[in-house]
Amino acid sequence: MIGTEGEAREFVSERCSSESLKRLDQLVNELIDENSHQNLVANSSLEQVWLRHIADSAQLLRWVCEPRGVWMDLGAGAGFPGLVIAAMRPQQPVMLVESRKRRIDWLERVALELGLDNCRVEGRRLEQVEPLEAGVISARAFAPLDRLLRLSARFSTTATQWVLPKGRSAEQEVQELPGRYRGVFHVEQSLTEAEAGIIVGKGKWKGST
Repeated sequence: MIGTEGEAREFVSERCSSESLKRLDQLVNELIDENSHQNLVANSSLEQVWLRHIADSAQLLRWVCEPRGVWMDLGAGAGFPGLVIAAMRPQQPVMLVESRKRRIDWLERVALELGLDNCRVEGRRLEQVEPLEAGVISARAFAPLDRLLRLSARFSTTATQWVLPKGRSAEQEVQELPGRYRGVFHVEQSLTEAEAGIIVGKGKWKGST
């Protein structure tokens, strides 16, 4: 487990270039400043920003093989994990899907300021996004698993990788899927929170719950 801010920053720095780390330092500064204007994240979480947001996002790369196609981050909000992934993997196309105006403005501005040329913001509801074949689909606090899968099914292929931080509800949400999908998705232990799980899977979602 990663337990301190120092451990969290070291975990991330070992997995990206020095240039990427500079971008993440800038992201942290921008987040702290913007959070005084709009509630992007809980103020209390800023005391452990590397642990709660940066390393928490970066750990998803542990369960992702080299993807073919765009990394879609659904309900991108404050930019986690999408902005972190885009900063750490500058060759990976990343799409941030967000429908709230102030969050869209934040994501577009910070992506520009960080020079994340690989990152684009889809400022609309997921239902309005044009179909594409996603290499990875991620989402943090976007929707319950069954609804998330229904909404994003048209972006998935047999090669799509899913990495879905779900907190304490992860195991229960997987168990509530139709039986044929319980072998497709499984739960991994989060490295940043002892009681949190990450739903990991690969494949095309075809069913309905």
